[in-house]
Amino acid sequence: MSSGTRSRFAGVLRATLWFWPFVAAVVSLVLTVLLLMVRPDPAPAWAMWLWPSGVDAAMALLQVVAGSIMTATTLIFSLTVLALQLASQQFSPRLLREFARDRVTQAVLGILMSTFVVSVTGLRGMDADRPLPVLVPALVFVMGLGSAGALLFYVGHIVRSLRVDTMMLAVHREASRAARQAYPEYEDHSSDLDPDLPGPAGGTLVAAPRSGFVKAVRPEGLVQAATTFGVFVQVGVRPGDRVTVGTPLGSMWTDGGGDVIGSVADQMSEAVAGAVEMGFERTLEQDPALGLRQLTDIAVKAISPAINDPITAVHAVGHCADLLVQLQGCRLGSQQHNDDHGTPRVVTPDRDHRYYLNLVCGPVRRFGGSEPLVLSALLRLLRDCAVSARDNTQREAIRAQVGLILESMDPGMLPYDADAVHDLAARVELVLHGNTDGAYRDRAGETRSV
Repeated sequence: MSSGTRSRFAGVLRATLWFWPFVAAVVSLVLTVLLLMVRPDPAPAWAMWLWPSGVDAAMALLQVVAGSIMTATTLIFSLTVLALQLASQQFSPRLLREFARDRVTQAVLGILMSTFVVSVTGLRGMDADRPLPVLVPALVFVMGLGSAGALLFYVGHIVRSLRVDTMMLAVHREASRAARQAYPEYEDHSSDLDPDLPGPAGGTLVAAPRSGFVKAVRPEGLVQAATTFGVFVQVGVRPGDRVTVGTPLGSMWTDGGGDVIGSVADQMSEAVAGAVEMGFERTLEQDPALGLRQLTDIAVKAISPAINDPITAVHAVGHCADLLVQLQGCRLGSQQHNDDHGTPRVVTPDRDHRYYLNLVCGPVRRFGGSEPLVLSALLRLLRDCAVSARDNTQREAIRAQVGLILESMDPGMLPYDADAVHDLAARVELVLHGNTDGAYRDRAGETRSV
């Protein structure tokens, strides 16, 4: 199994709420059947120590534990559904996948399901006319105590998970991991584009065989196929793109720059389709833009009239600032993939610095144009990005966003509030001109605190 296939399979399993509880239940069933075979007669000292009572007491314990576990499981499912509903309505519907991936929820459900399976299977194996399988009631006793502890832990966990700060931190971590995996470091030029590659016009188009979101692009197998047939492929989609069946996935040329025809075109089209993994749910696997979208969703919801919580929006923008600074340390944009001989075979497109800046600043400035706290948070974000800007292209993109934010200001804003926004805009310009110290000096922390 290839690394891409393993990664894809692991991602699907992690996002499936029922899989690990089901595995735990099956393992518990097999274990209980084996333990039912251990029926010491006469009962030695260790068996009396494990379970000093008789069959009737063991059956009563198993019945009580089985009934209690079903009640606890119902409670956990109710709490989980409530958490999903609150997260969807108050924060962002795109956060639901993160709740399904929650390892604590899966682990607690696994413990409860295992305890239930051991209890009901043990009940079926109890027989007053045969020696007692002492290991089963002893195991159920321990698992019952463990289940009670797991239930208490889960209640605390779900309360903590419903805090918006916890949600934003979880999204931040996932997006940061995706950025590290998706992009090389800024100083790494091994994937830079060759200027002599076939141009973007012409070539043989590859049509999408199905609709959906691009979840991942895995060029390794496509490079091998392109090397075999002497073809150069320019993939036209990136993780996070919405693709409709029949629209172009990319273009391909022969090594001589001509069109790819016949059976080679068919086989290469299959290779391109196989390299572009699609589904009807957008994921964070290779798409840090989704993490930024989730954070901006939280910010926009927070400044809506229904919620009116600009401080939460400011915190969400702060998380975006850290991610954007991290992305500025990466080599963004399209990447080139060569064969073993160094011949360019595949180009995969990706998002650039300007796209990411606009992804964050655009919706927040449009919906928060009348709130100086939110506009100031965006300008603090741009000031932080200006400090770590790597080249003039990044600096000009930052300067353009400053201008858009100032244009988005509500004309009815009080002069005092407007002056604070203009002051932060000027501080961004100071950083862009090299005066970082002056850009961060203030009277009482008013340019960093809220």
